[in-house]
This record gives sequence, C-alpha cells and structure tokens, in this order.
Amino acid sequence: GNKFIPKAIKKGSKIIVTERKTNQFQNGILYIHTNNVRKLLAETAFKIYNKKPKNLIAVTGTNGKSSVANFYYQILKLNNKKVASVGTLGVKSKNINLNLSNTTIDPIKLAEILSKLKSHKIENVIMEASSHGLKQNRLDGLKFNSGIFTNLSQDHLDYHKNLKNYLNAKLYLFENLIKKKGNVITDQLIPEFKKIKKITINKKLKLYALNDKKNNLQVISHSFKGEAQSFKIKLNNSIQNINLNLIGKIQLKNVLMAIIAAKNSNIGLNKILNKISKLKPVEGRFEKIGKIKNHSKVILDYAHTPDALKTCLLNLREQFPAKKIIVLFGCGGNRDQNKRSKMGKIASYFSDKIILTNDNPRLENPQKIRRDIKKGIKKKKIIEISDRAMAITRAIHDLNSGDILLVAGKGHEKTQDIGSKKIFFSDRKVILSAIKNKNINLSNNLKINVVKETAKIKRLSPLITLKKARINSQEVTKNDIFFAIKGKKNDGNKFVTQSFKRKASLAVVNKIQNKFNNNRQIKVKNTLKFLTNVSKIFRKSIDTNIIAITGSCGKTTLKELLGNTLNKISKVSISPKSYNNKFGVPLSLFNINQKDEFGILEVGMDRKGEIDNISSFKQDTNNKYPSIPCDGKAYDGGICQALYKETVKAKTDTGNCLPGFDCRRVGFFCSKLGK
Repeated sequence: GNKFIPKAIKKGSKIIVTERKTNQFQNGILYIHTNNVRKLLAETAFKIYNKKPKNLIAVTGTNGKSSVANFYYQILKLNNKKVASVGTLGVKSKNINLNLSNTTIDPIKLAEILSKLKSHKIENVIMEASSHGLKQNRLDGLKFNSGIFTNLSQDHLDYHKNLKNYLNAKLYLFENLIKKKGNVITDQLIPEFKKIKKITINKKLKLYALNDKKNNLQVISHSFKGEAQSFKIKLNNSIQNINLNLIGKIQLKNVLMAIIAAKNSNIGLNKILNKISKLKPVEGRFEKIGKIKNHSKVILDYAHTPDALKTCLLNLREQFPAKKIIVLFGCGGNRDQNKRSKMGKIASYFSDKIILTNDNPRLENPQKIRRDIKKGIKKKKIIEISDRAMAITRAIHDLNSGDILLVAGKGHEKTQDIGSKKIFFSDRKVILSAIKNKNINLSNNLKINVVKETAKIKRLSPLITLKKARINSQEVTKNDIFFAIKGKKNDGNKFVTQSFKRKASLAVVNKIQNKFNNNRQIKVKNTLKFLTNVSKIFRKSIDTNIIAITGSCGKTTLKELLGNTLNKISKVSISPKSYNNKFGVPLSLFNINQKDEFGILEVGMDRKGEIDNISSFKQDTNNKYPSIPCDGKAYDGGICQALYKETVKAKTDTGNCLPGFDCRRVGFFCSKLGK
C-alpha cells in the first residue's frame, strides 16, 4: 500500500497511516505511524460505524463454518427473531441480502453492513471468521459475545505455510476478540480442545463443549432413516426425540453447535428443539439436488480439502451402506498443491468410482492439477473429463438405480476461475439440467427402471407399469411381471401365454414366444439369475429395513408375530407363506412396497449351502477398504472399530485403524478407547 501513497495524496488525502517511520507532518499532509496498519484500519472502521448489533457471534474452523452459521440463522428465524448471517454465502437477513467476495470481508465494508443491520433492529448476527480474516486483523475492533471453533485440518497452507500458523490464526479469535465472560463453543473430541480450554480458563470465558458429560445437553442415541436421521437428546433429566431432515451425520455436530449458540442468544431450549425438524440443507453443503426417478441421488458439497472430502464420503458410506458412491471433483489452481494427491488417495479409498474434472484452475495448467491428484489414486477406475459441465452431465447420465454421486469442490459458487477470467458457472444449474434430461427416459415406476437397467433395455412402452413379480402363471394379476423359470420338472416358458392372458405387463423368458408383442418379452440367459439381480438392485434402491428370519422351527410364527407387531407402529411388508427359498426370497424382495419401513422375510433351506446362497441377496455393502495410518495417533494397542465391523489392532504411535482416519475429527468414534 505504501507504493500508492503519492496517488492517494494526488487524489486529496490529507492523512496517511503507514508502518513506515517518517516525519509526522510534511507538505500539509499528516503522517500517522503504526506497527499494524490493518489492525488500526479495522479498529477505526468499527469506531466510525459505531452502531453495531448487540449479540455478535463468530464461527471459525476449517470445515462447517457456513453450516453452523446458517443453522443458527434458521433456528432464530423459525423462532421469529431478527437475525443475520455474514460469510461465504453472503449476507442473509430479512431486509439485506448481498453476495460477498470473501468469507470475512474488509473491515470498512463489514462495519458498514453491521451498521445497516443495526438500523433494521437486527441484534443477532453470526459471521464466519476465516483464518485470512483473523490473521489480517479484519475483525479487530469488534467484541463477540460467542466464538465457535468447529475443527482444524489442512487448508490454506499456501498462505499460512504450516498447520501451527494456521491454528494460531484461528485461535486469535478466542485470545483477543471475545467479550469478558463471553462464550466459547467447541467439540471436546477434537485435538485442539486442550488449547481452546486453556484459553477459556486464562480469559475467564464460559466453555460449552460437545461430548462433555457435564453439559445439560447430551446426545444419547442416533439412527438413520433413509435420507433423514433421528436422535435422542437428554435435556437436564428429560429425554427428547428429534428428527433431522438432513443427510450426513456430521450435520448433527453443526446443528448442536448452532443450538448452543441460539440458547446463549436467550432463546429457550425447548423452543429451539421444537424447530430442528424444520431445518433445511445449507446451500452447497451436503445438499441433495433434484429428484431422479431411479432413486439415485446427487449430493452437492463444497468439500475442497482432504478432511472435508473424507468426511463427506464416510458420512455417505455410513448413512447409505449399500449404495455405490461416485465422486466427482478437482482441485483449485495456484493454491495448496500438497493436498491434491491426498484428496486423490481419499477418493480412491472411500468411493467406488472417480470422475476427475476441473475445479478453479486459475492460472495453472488444469492437466497438471489432475495429474497431481492422480498420484494418490491406485487401482481405481478413473474417468477424466476436463470440462466440468460435461463431467457432471456424463456422471448423472450414467447413474444406475440407487447410486449416489457426490459433486464436490465448488458447492454454492456461481463462477469458475479459468485463466485470468471468471466465467458464470453453477454446479447446481448443470446438475438440475442433467437430471431433467435423465428423467425423460425413466419411468415413475422404480421397478420398471430396475428391470430396464438390468436387461440393458433403453426403452419400454410408456403404458407399461409393474406391480408384482410372479413365477406361477396362475397367480399373475394385471400389470405383474412374469419370470419364466426353467426348472428340472417344469419350464416356465410354456406358461408365458397364460401369464399374458391374465394381463401380465412383461415376461422375462429364455425364448421369445412369437404369438405376442416382442416388446413385452425380455429374453435373458438365466431367468432365475435375472430375478435375483433385479431384486438386489431394487432392494439397494429403497430405504426399507429388511429383517430376515431363519432357523429349524418357528420361522413362520415369528415372522407373523413380528410383522403384526411392527404393523401397529409402521408400514410393513411380510413375505408370503413358504416363500423362503432361492425363488421365494428374491420374489419377496422385489414385491416389497418401497414406501414400507420394514420388510420381513423368512429364509429356509432344502439342501446344503442354500442359506449361504440366499444370504447373498443381502445388501452388498462394498465396504472392504485397506487400512491406512490413523494420522499417527497413539492408540496403544486398543481396537478402533471406526465405521465398519472389521477391526485391526492398533499399534502404538502408528495405529492402523480401519478404515484409516482420525476417528475423532469426523464424528466416528473408537468405541474401545474410552473416548
């Protein structure tokens, strides 16, 4: 800035603030010397615009800032409180809504915005505090009622050089910018907790830590229900059930931090908890975009760091264990290059398929960026499409029933930095367009989509619909699909005529019957295998919880008792009597009502190995990943169960926890470590 002093004087400046030591008064110009121009600028700006909202909250951390801020904003808004949020997603309030160029903007602009919010009688403002903003003193001159620390992982090392400097930039908020007796909200399970706790003791601040048994607010259980999740909270001595209509277990942590911040904003906890089920996904943060007729999903997320990408993939793997997960991402140019191969390695371990594309290449060669990413990818099928719009469109076109596509890196962004230009580009817009085109060739009937996909048929008559699968032509009713099973004694192909007379929609056959419209017959090599495959895919594509019952005696009785009991509280599908063999089990799976919460199946045997064969119809969780080091944490011989049931004894210092990550950072805990 010193290079522009002459220009400033020429344009009329009479006061120059500089870190250079010079005479105080020269040629009618007053020179003010300071050791930190940025700090004085911020302090001066917030003095000039001295009207500010009473309750200021700052949230910092590598990941989760926007989510915590937005959830806080939603909670207060749902409780009819005037509130605003300022950060990556811009300024959001009832009257003022602006896009911002940075997460933490320059202090002059911020001071002006806070003054405007105050003039609209908005007293509650939550803002994201970036490490750049804190390091460059953009928030000095403000005093926050509450400060929130979400987590710390690798990011912005091109600027901070190392993690120590990066952490110190974040901690500046708590050491210097929180009011006396102010609040600090964080997570007891993160590695940085001890340092934060020490600061709160030294500064006499109130500490609210998640996973601390001393808190009045505790999560005592958690479960998933399709795309939603539910949890139980212990509040003082009462227990409350809460539904959260959000994807990703990490959202629970973000919501809890927002709950505590809202409680410290003088809103009753019961009022807060009553509104949690109404929370909506944050723009570009674990956000499901659109609706695809074959029950595949597209998740949009801002994940652009190794830890964020890992968190996304592991959260999806935990919530949807049977699904195939495809990840589409790239890395930004002219930024931290060290993270590229790490993100490639994470994608390689925790996804089933990778699509590499451009992010914001800026002035760097996009091909070189993708080459850096690929250094971390081993033995994994990679599709490389440089054009991001084409990559997203291709990925959605190829989605099979039940698949999940994670589009990572840009989230809410509306531009793409290519060379020295910023062009308009929205992941969301491309996704919605691709979904619209995909749905043209899909049926509203999921079973038809599954049959088409398995048979590799591009088109079926739009008039066709499917209800149930049958292998006995005498049981066929209107709009059923008949599977012509060829057995030792009977050949189902001989009964195709009868099935169509009974108004079957389709028949799966070994041999086409020329008497009927060939478009209503699907020829396959093995009809039983085809039935088994469509049943597996259908099961993977629905959220119904399947309960299988086997044993020598009592199977049918227990199935009926359990089904009738669950039917009192929920919707249930029960397999018919004797449908318990290699024919009956896939039929029962395919005939489940996809809206039912439970499906109860009986599994029997009439020969050696039959149970093993039928059990293969279960969800293919595809979760066998090799172990990788747990960030060098010393677990001293404990067992880290992490996310999957496989366990590996952890070695001191170099612990090999499966699936290989620091469990504490992403909300999956090592159950045998006492943490």
